[in-house]
Amino acid sequence: MMGDRRIDQTALFYEFSLERHVPADHMRRAIDRFVDLEGVRAHVAPFYSPIGRPSIDPELLIRMLIVGYCFGIRSERRLCEEVHLNLAYRWFCRLGLDGDVPDHSTFSKNRHGRFRECDLLRQLFETVVDRCMTEGLVGGEGFAADASLIAADANRQRGVSGDAGLPPEAASRAIDEYLAVLDDAAFGGATPVVPKFISPADPAARWTAADKGPAYFAYATNYLIDLDHAVIVDVEATTAIRQAQVGAVKTMIERVTERHGLRPGRIAADTAYGSAEMLDWLVNNRRIEPHIPVIDKSARDDGTLARSDFTYDKAADTYRCPAGKVLKRNRRDFSKPRPNAPPDDTWRYRASKADCDACVLKSRCSPNTPARKVTRSIYEDARDHARNIAMTDAYVTSRR
Repeated sequence: MMGDRRIDQTALFYEFSLERHVPADHMRRAIDRFVDLEGVRAHVAPFYSPIGRPSIDPELLIRMLIVGYCFGIRSERRLCEEVHLNLAYRWFCRLGLDGDVPDHSTFSKNRHGRFRECDLLRQLFETVVDRCMTEGLVGGEGFAADASLIAADANRQRGVSGDAGLPPEAASRAIDEYLAVLDDAAFGGATPVVPKFISPADPAARWTAADKGPAYFAYATNYLIDLDHAVIVDVEATTAIRQAQVGAVKTMIERVTERHGLRPGRIAADTAYGSAEMLDWLVNNRRIEPHIPVIDKSARDDGTLARSDFTYDKAADTYRCPAGKVLKRNRRDFSKPRPNAPPDDTWRYRASKADCDACVLKSRCSPNTPARKVTRSIYEDARDHARNIAMTDAYVTSRR
């Protein structure tokens, strides 16, 4: 039998509970158990005026951002729409059925204003790390470091030449922020190289083709990850070039030591972090074993003898060639002492021309030069230490 036709009629009273409506096994409930935002209001209170119209609750904004992060909602406009319509989101954000959802512009206003001024998002991140440490999810003995490129919201076709620079009439908040970080080691101060293109809409973004595809404007987000349970213990945003990413790892290691007391014994990373200076900082400054491939361009592909064919004598500070001849840093006494380190951080060891002329290996050693020269970084001891680690089982495990 066909049922009666139902016509929607507005009821005068409703009995409805969000608490009963959200299932017990819903992911929002699982997340809510661990969300502790008690300190948010106290942290941002000094950045609000004591008079005037009441603001949007900062805890509500943070809860909405958590919803967007967990469910992949990148657009703040769409986030506001979803929270308005989704009852589970409303329950998590403590809005109830009739609570007003803030306008999307509220997020950008606070992000570029008081949230940045009081470093609220950093404080929340470190609170989560502390909670993970309390729960035993962070070991602190071994870390991994890596970077990901984040495409900037900048049109590739509207970039201007880096040599020409920004037009004099250009003015915006993004340009003001770009000028403010020109000397910052994570941005403008990372390298003296002028970028090929600059985006007037977002000049702090870097023109890069690191993905081996078409170049685009991007930033780099750098992660420091504890290896026990893959918990991210620190993060740092930089411009999308290797020097800035390497510097970010130093910043993050120092910061987790200062704020969380974490002192790793080893760190795993890819070859981009295997520069001589970085390895020396890890080995000699921080006493951290680098499970990192060494950047080494000494190998030759023309069949001539490479640097690895020469033996270094640390006591005498000399190299010995396969024919048994000695290569020295200095072959004469100088009236004025030479500086302790060369300007380019590389020592040069030279063989005697007389030895090379009489050597039977000259055609395989220095066919195009009067005498053979071998270079050695002032950080070579740290590089050798990293090479020795690369032959251990622990290194193989770290690289998996």
